[in-house]
Amino acid sequence: MRVCFIHQNLPGQYRHMIGALLERGDEVFGIGERPAIERFKLRHPRLSLVGYALAPEDKRAPVPQHLREFETQVARGQAVGRALRVMREKNFAPDLIVAHPGWGEATFVRCEFPHVPLLGYCEFFYRAEGADYGFDPEYPGSLSGLYRLQIRKLPHLLALDDIDAGICPTEWQRAQFPAEHQHKLTVIHEGIDTDALAPQPEARVQIGDWQLAAGEPIVTYVARNLEPYRGFHTFMRCLPHLQKAAPQARVVVVGGDEVSYGLRLPPGDSYRARLLKELGDTIDASRILFTGKLPHATYASLLQVSAVHAYLTYPFVLSWSLLEAMASGCAIVASRTPPVQEVIDDGVNGWLTDFFDAPALAARLAEVLAGRPDAAAVRAAARRTVVERYDIRRHCLPASLALLDRVAAAARTA
Repeated sequence: MRVCFIHQNLPGQYRHMIGALLERGDEVFGIGERPAIERFKLRHPRLSLVGYALAPEDKRAPVPQHLREFETQVARGQAVGRALRVMREKNFAPDLIVAHPGWGEATFVRCEFPHVPLLGYCEFFYRAEGADYGFDPEYPGSLSGLYRLQIRKLPHLLALDDIDAGICPTEWQRAQFPAEHQHKLTVIHEGIDTDALAPQPEARVQIGDWQLAAGEPIVTYVARNLEPYRGFHTFMRCLPHLQKAAPQARVVVVGGDEVSYGLRLPPGDSYRARLLKELGDTIDASRILFTGKLPHATYASLLQVSAVHAYLTYPFVLSWSLLEAMASGCAIVASRTPPVQEVIDDGVNGWLTDFFDAPALAARLAEVLAGRPDAAAVRAAARRTVVERYDIRRHCLPASLALLDRVAAAARTA
């Protein structure tokens, strides 16, 4: 089978699928932005890859503020269309095209290959109520934000009309899509390598000057970037309470100072700097380590030494880091928000607190550090949840490949 994957940051969520298809002998073609393509070539020289580039914003025709994101999505879709035309002119006809609609890359696929089945990675559908928008009163929505949200739906709605089928990582994420399209969408998570991410009672790791070992009172918090969408402000505000209740605790915070989701800050500013300024001398900064982004091996070892792991999120895309921490046997204290509640059963495989309640978060973290008698059972249940539902090799990857084969075969026999 010949499969074409489209993702501006290739491989994106397709890394495991691409590897498995190559391993079984399928022909794989990839389209993405040129920097991602160049990085990916180094790892997979057997792939046929085409990179595209967008003209800098200052070289494009001026557009109104509320249309700038959509204009970029259209430009990205056109760039992908040109790359697909190159494939077509070279007589490369895929049996299946897989695309993430969120950046507009799927918009013109049907124009170039109208009869090739199209599988969408349907990660998130934006809504004005019931999800991330307007969830946090500290960062309220605005009329202009609501208008941008409506426009942000456009590439997804176009893709929902074009795709033959779609993949959603979780049931809650699938439920955000319009009901009339949900019959096309199958829930399959990208998957977690539970063989590589597993408990290690003797684990040790050194990060900077800090030497950490399993069994020590170590609190961990992980996000790609330290921002409100992942509850960073709530976590930081819990630290004065936590340090009073558990003065021996050492806190390790992993993540960058950029913004992945939500309100962008002025250049040179960061949510970390703002929270540190707000908290001032109410926290003992000598017992808090901000690591920035870590190499994956160091990150995995950190999860293994964690005594308790905090995870918070708006009603939004569920982070891999939660499932990775659970697979590593962490004791999880997480936010009582819908994406988390799909995975965490309070008191069974983790504990839940209100997203905005910093004192309650601190109290629960301190309870676990103090040695709750049920902590070992909850840790074991957390890992069991991921092994049984989200393991990459035993569940998610076979299900993904079966879906790819099924969508491609249905079109060939139609």
